[in-house]
Amino acid sequence: MRARDTWVLVATIVGSSLAFIDGAVVSLALPEIQSEFHAGASDVAWIVELYTLVLGSLMLLGGALGDRYGRKRVFIAGLALFALGSIGCAFAWSIPSILTARTLQAVGGMLFVPASLAILGDHFSGDARGRAIAAWSAFGSLTSLLGPALGGVLIDAFGWRSVFWINVPLAAFVIVVAMRHISESRDDQAPKELDWFGAALGTAGLGALTYGLILSSTAGWRTFAVDASMLAGAALLVVFVYHEHHTRNPLVPTDIFRSRTFAVINLSTLFLYGALSAALYELPFVMIQSHGYSALQAALGMLPFGICIIVLARFSPGFAKRFGVRNVLTVGPAIVAVGFVLLALLAAMPSYWASFFPGLFVAGLGMGITVAPLTTTVINAADPRHVGVASGINNAVSRLAGLLAIAALTIVVTSLYWASMQRSLDAMHATPSTRAAATAQRDLLGGAHFKNPALQRDSIVAFEAGFSGVALASALFAALAALADRFGIDETRLRTD
Repeated sequence: MRARDTWVLVATIVGSSLAFIDGAVVSLALPEIQSEFHAGASDVAWIVELYTLVLGSLMLLGGALGDRYGRKRVFIAGLALFALGSIGCAFAWSIPSILTARTLQAVGGMLFVPASLAILGDHFSGDARGRAIAAWSAFGSLTSLLGPALGGVLIDAFGWRSVFWINVPLAAFVIVVAMRHISESRDDQAPKELDWFGAALGTAGLGALTYGLILSSTAGWRTFAVDASMLAGAALLVVFVYHEHHTRNPLVPTDIFRSRTFAVINLSTLFLYGALSAALYELPFVMIQSHGYSALQAALGMLPFGICIIVLARFSPGFAKRFGVRNVLTVGPAIVAVGFVLLALLAAMPSYWASFFPGLFVAGLGMGITVAPLTTTVINAADPRHVGVASGINNAVSRLAGLLAIAALTIVVTSLYWASMQRSLDAMHATPSTRAAATAQRDLLGGAHFKNPALQRDSIVAFEAGFSGVALASALFAALAALADRFGIDETRLRTD
């Protein structure tokens, strides 16, 4: 590989990994943020959800901007905005202030994430593209693996604000490398007008839907705010689809979905990354609040998942070539489903090796088999002119899958937790004051604190039951991804140039 090729890989790997590392590290920091700001589960959920909402819903716009105005230019601009947002998070003094800074981070991410993969798709071709994407997946997983471990060290030593400061020098490094080694590329046939109205419709629709889902976990379904938000979100998304189908310059070109494989692989991404996001969002809470791990111990405990991805990503393109893309993308998500079932069944075990390790190891094996072939298939199923849009769509789908899954499964964990707590309160014939104290802390889930030792133990058991429900739901989503790939992928239609 030429030196320039290596630097292109370095820039795109480290750059795109910033967004993935940030998501994982912030999840580790959430218990400490929740404690400092005395926030409920729905409040801290927005720290992840708002970031994901803006990043995912505008990712398509980011891909289109790169195709039209230059992928290198958009990549660098996004990194600069992400660094500014990280500085804002580090100085945050309240939940609203951190949400504002997270929004700026997300705007930056929606620019550089799709641009990173589009730059790879343009710079490499043929077998070299497959190897480059495999390296991007493997080393991206490595940085995503080491990032949370470093984040755990920083959180334990310097507090949660330090995990945002670390983004700044990394972003500066990637900007310098990109300016020196990445060539500009764009789609010369792309229309100059951008679909800003479509972007606004999609963002508003997803935002309203997400708000309704998160609010329902505490307010219940039979409230005006929840019903109005859900209906408004659904209506806006219907209008968005209609608009995209009829506008002259759509944010999402409808002809890109004429490829059945491209449509199916994005459906599979929706299921698989929804499963992954929901399970891994709740996992640090269980490790830290129920099992008493430090942030660093929780990060190290998740290492087997990332190590499996790193090891297998090197071989997965060969698996796809030997056994076929469809077979690999069927087996991989099915193994992930088994891993989540193990997490659901064993999470309450006292030993790490008996509780978290088996499920994380098995799920990591499945993701290691899946990630690189899935990404390569997305690029190869699209027209070469639309690699930026294709990358943006797939990244958007993976992000929005996490957005909707976390919002929806927050309802699951909250409902299961409270149902278990009510049984405990009934069994101990709790006094009205004890019931009132439990109700007041209902939204804290595993972060609740009770003077009664028995009730404290029951709260931990209840939270573990809620996590098990989320893990089982995630297993179902992963299984649906395997079925979609099995019956939907047409390998004869994939590009190989």
